[in-house]
Amino acid sequence: MIPESFIQELLSRTDIVDLIDSYLPLKKAGANYVACCPFHSEKTPSFSVSPGKQFYHCFGCGASGSAIGFLMEYSGIGFIDAVKDLAGRAGMRIPEDDARGVRDEAQSRRDAQNLRDITEAMARAAKYYYGQMKRSERAIAYLKARGVEGEVARKFGVGYAPDTWQNLDAEFENYADPVLQAAGLVIRNDQGQLYDRFRDRIIYPIFNQKGEVIAFGGRVIDAGEPKYLNSPETPLFEKGREVYGLPQARAALREKNTAIVVEGYMDVIALSQHGVENAVATLGTATTEAHVRKLLRQVDRVVFCFDGDNAGRKAAWKALENVLESLVEPKTVGFAFLPDPEDPDSFVRARGKDAFERLIAQATPLSEFLLRELSSREDISSAEGRAALVSKAGPLLKRLRSPLLRLQIVRRLGDASGFTAQEIERHCGLPPIAQASPARAPRRNYSVWNRLFRLLLQKPELAFRLPPEFFEDASEVSEALPAPPESGAVKSLCETIFAAKGDAVPSCAALLESARGTANEIFFSEAAAELIAVPFVEDDIETEFVGALERLSEARRKRDFEALQKKVARTGINGLSTEEKSEYLKLITRGKGSKES
Repeated sequence: MIPESFIQELLSRTDIVDLIDSYLPLKKAGANYVACCPFHSEKTPSFSVSPGKQFYHCFGCGASGSAIGFLMEYSGIGFIDAVKDLAGRAGMRIPEDDARGVRDEAQSRRDAQNLRDITEAMARAAKYYYGQMKRSERAIAYLKARGVEGEVARKFGVGYAPDTWQNLDAEFENYADPVLQAAGLVIRNDQGQLYDRFRDRIIYPIFNQKGEVIAFGGRVIDAGEPKYLNSPETPLFEKGREVYGLPQARAALREKNTAIVVEGYMDVIALSQHGVENAVATLGTATTEAHVRKLLRQVDRVVFCFDGDNAGRKAAWKALENVLESLVEPKTVGFAFLPDPEDPDSFVRARGKDAFERLIAQATPLSEFLLRELSSREDISSAEGRAALVSKAGPLLKRLRSPLLRLQIVRRLGDASGFTAQEIERHCGLPPIAQASPARAPRRNYSVWNRLFRLLLQKPELAFRLPPEFFEDASEVSEALPAPPESGAVKSLCETIFAAKGDAVPSCAALLESARGTANEIFFSEAAAELIAVPFVEDDIETEFVGALERLSEARRKRDFEALQKKVARTGINGLSTEEKSEYLKLITRGKGSKES
């Protein structure tokens, strides 16, 4: 766990305007900065960045967050990697924990240095392999035969490992350096001898989001086993999380808003050679949830393009299973199958870019593929087969996070099985789909809790002026207190403010990050977006704050009076304690006074 105090300090040292401007040009617009949103296609800028709140929000697609959130969405990386990236920019060291407790600083420095050493070794190896490719007539002949031109080979850093046992000995001063083994470049056998992992292979460097080489894939030129050989997992590389070609495809992904997932390195390179720039590949492994989440952060549509044989359909089904929990509106997934025995490489070379893009445009939607595959496994002409169809669909529907898509699939499943949608939902244990409220509807009649929350978000130091009884009210549910979830969000916000170390009050961005992954995350983001659009005028904040407290106090008195009235109705006035009688009479008197005035 990264301490909350570190996140707050990191965000206070990060200027979100400078960060985002390094990725896309921002223009000043009043108190904020604007640009065309990088997360959806638009011609008129609706992406706004607030320097005061250190927060961004798109009024078109709803994307919003802090500097950490921007890096996660824009670069497709996880929370930890985003924090590491910002910490590196700010010159801060991340405090880390392990199973024994807090690591000592010396160990942390050694770990960080080890990562830097491995990263440097991978970069040097990539440069070496690329240089060897340009010198090897055999490697060049192979790439030309596959239709790979020099510009594309340079774009992807394609290299060649010569057919000798210790190639890298010429590149590194100390071939026995443990870093080379930690990086997966050199192997020590049981006899203690060292040799290169990659020999006589075309080398495909694998880059992370920052453009650093983190692993290699090697393919034999002639016959040989294994046909493909990948780097082992290292401190830099986890195969189930990385996608080949993602950094090179980033611009095209934003332009097309579609990611095409293929199976091999050469498929990605061949498609790029023919102008299809938005293709990526998994690394010789089945599609994982991590792959899917990374891609759906980048685009709204993912199309899996596989061979049309049994192996291709099995790979597609595995991808479908790992998509379900990450698929939410407006994200969509499709499946394109190539005619046997074609693969993307041979298809695009034989038929061209337009034919391939038509295939992608006509990809089978996830819902159709799911129902078609399940139906093909059962005899739906029989009652038993139709019952089995519904039973096998149930676990998949439970995992599907897109409620509207689930509803459509249930209805089509009903048409195929003869059951009603209600019967299918009941049999499969599916929770009912709630009526959706209008997306991002403007808030006009703010509850007192909502107004108080936005006041605290704009000026957190106001939390220290809240009376103690406020926190009792914030945890209670009553008709006199509107929007109880909002009151809980206010309490959570105050707890974060009070927990801050030192005299510094957390920034708006730090407060928003504190809600990441909690039930209040969406509410926090919506409130911040409202503040970007219509912030409180500084001179009005005091009046607004006092007014909100008065309304909350009045609501509390009303709630207490209602509770006492109900007790009197049950037990009579004598059923009240001495203190309750005194409070009851006080509230009655106060109520009469209010009416007379």
